[in-house]
Amino acid sequence: MTSKKILIGITGSIAAYKIPLLVRLLKKQGAEVQVVMTDAAKDFVTPLTLATLSGLPVLSKGFDPETGKWNSHVELGLWADLFVIAPASANTIAKMAAGIADNYLLTVCLSAKCPIMFAPAMDLDMYKHPATQENIRTLISRGYRFIAPSSGELASGLCGEGRMEEPQEIFNRIKEFFQNKQRFEGKKVVVTAGPTYEAIDPVRFIGNHSSGLMGIEIARAFADQGADVTLVLGPSSIRPERSNIQVMPVTSAQEMYNATTAAFKRADIAVLSAAVADFRPEIVADQKIKKDPNKDEMTLKLVKTQDILKTLGENKKDNQILVGFALETENGIENAKKKLHTKNLDMIVLNTMNEAGVGFKTKTNKVNIITNDDEVRDYELKPKSEVAQDVLDAVYQLLAKQSL
Repeated sequence: MTSKKILIGITGSIAAYKIPLLVRLLKKQGAEVQVVMTDAAKDFVTPLTLATLSGLPVLSKGFDPETGKWNSHVELGLWADLFVIAPASANTIAKMAAGIADNYLLTVCLSAKCPIMFAPAMDLDMYKHPATQENIRTLISRGYRFIAPSSGELASGLCGEGRMEEPQEIFNRIKEFFQNKQRFEGKKVVVTAGPTYEAIDPVRFIGNHSSGLMGIEIARAFADQGADVTLVLGPSSIRPERSNIQVMPVTSAQEMYNATTAAFKRADIAVLSAAVADFRPEIVADQKIKKDPNKDEMTLKLVKTQDILKTLGENKKDNQILVGFALETENGIENAKKKLHTKNLDMIVLNTMNEAGVGFKTKTNKVNIITNDDEVRDYELKPKSEVAQDVLDAVYQLLAKQSL
């Protein structure tokens, strides 16, 4: 972590007394550490202690009347490689989720261009409150990295979840972040995401309920770890918000086929998570189809769309990695393995629709990852951003095998 620029944001929680140890651990690894505190945090740990350990004055206001110095939240947000908010109180988490910036720490948070980690610390009932849980889910959905609290004795005397993770573990998460940040540097990655819409006439289509979130989280994760990403994205309101992701918007399965096959020719890795239509109308009407008052039925003839995954599998080079997704309602493992081998994939990610919290329009997912040697890895239900990390870990392991 030599010369890495790390912002530590401390809010009003008794757990603030642990943060000097985190600062010391980071400094010993050669990181540059700048501490930002709320006024409430000063009740639990002194700025002098933190300034002594970090080697930099602690910041808590945009303008310091004692020195006459203006501390630009914009410049600070651009300076950092990582912003770690620990402890993150329930109040601060709520304001972060709502975009409120009523203190210096929060203005820096809104200005930050770097990844943000947050480690909650609060009493059990506050942590379990539906509002707090929804605020945490909101931040995770925006790409914030969540350091879950542990269970233990709390300041209130209760025992349960809400205890901030220990400084050593937060340090380990920060270290892992920088180790992983560039592990796909130089790699060209193609990701497909979202649904496809197959036109019936100028105003109607056949489609599905995919939001595209799973694929977008995978694209974001690759981009955050140094890859040059091409995202072939079907109709979706979500945007990846990364400068090193080139978005290729498409609508139909044919458009997705054309864009993906072209991009794959120069790709090192392809992850096809889009929910592509298997069939399309054989004939698309030029004008809106009118309802015939003399008929109670309309017949729509469907024909197969081109199989993107199969085409890529047939043309895959030895140094390319191809990952597919399978969405099943029954015999999931068996059907996913069949798809894995018949389409010449290196790995397949299985979603099973009959489980709660899995499928379209959810922020969570529960998957099995199956490699081409038929190894099946089971994962628990978790936010799609974390599922994306599991997928990247598995891809990285495949890359490591290739290099042997």
